[in-house]
Amino acid sequence: MLKSIVTSPDEANLAKIKATGFAAVEFVTSEDGELGLDATEEQVGKVRERVQNQGLSVASLLTGLNWQYPLTDNDPAVRQKGKQGVIKALEIAQIMGTDAILVVPGVVNDDVAYDVAHQRVLEGVDELVPEAEKRGVAICLENVWNKLYLSPLEMASTIDHFNSDFVAAYFDVGNVLVSGYPEQWINILGKRVKRIHLKDWKRSIGNITGFVGLLEGDVNWPAVMGALSDIGYDGPLTAEMGGYEHHNDAMLHHTSLAIDYLLGDV
Repeated sequence: MLKSIVTSPDEANLAKIKATGFAAVEFVTSEDGELGLDATEEQVGKVRERVQNQGLSVASLLTGLNWQYPLTDNDPAVRQKGKQGVIKALEIAQIMGTDAILVVPGVVNDDVAYDVAHQRVLEGVDELVPEAEKRGVAICLENVWNKLYLSPLEMASTIDHFNSDFVAAYFDVGNVLVSGYPEQWINILGKRVKRIHLKDWKRSIGNITGFVGLLEGDVNWPAVMGALSDIGYDGPLTAEMGGYEHHNDAMLHHTSLAIDYLLGDV
């Protein structure tokens, strides 16, 4: 499994990531910038070259627009902007040489009921599947704190609805602890899992400040790694970490070492 981390594509940062033992990176697409909606093939190619020059690869892309422009919004124009963000991320991913993008499927809130959100996800992703298949890049729906798809059975049946190898799960280990057990999710989702986010979380804190460094929280890591082995997962392990207030480079060292322990390399 490749050691990977979510990061920015500037050259100095990539050099630090390589120096601390990572083999791959995940970038966040945005509305503007060199990985934005108007990014040209040449601009994206320069980012890819920057990555390759450091001896790294791109594990996946995270579509950064789907919180701002959810596929479940009441406004059709907002939903369309969200779909445009996914289409652009698929294009960028193909240029980058990766076969997966992370997509936040939608949001349930006071204005968007659960059943309505679910139906809009089905309709929206149905429209996007042909583009994913054309690009050879999978749309990987992530389990996030969005009040939608709160069980592995529901996420599995949603993915199965599309009947396509290009709709899969991007499973976030730490996000599940608020209501369940990541090893159970992995076993139930099985071959639907195409990418993994590594995070850890403390149940005793119980809110967003409960996210901590890998191996410092309540994730049962031996059970998680065992479940990944059981389903035959051999893809990237991508750490999604918050920065440190001081000496942020230490986060890279700590995270890299923690993943080495998970992989049994220490």
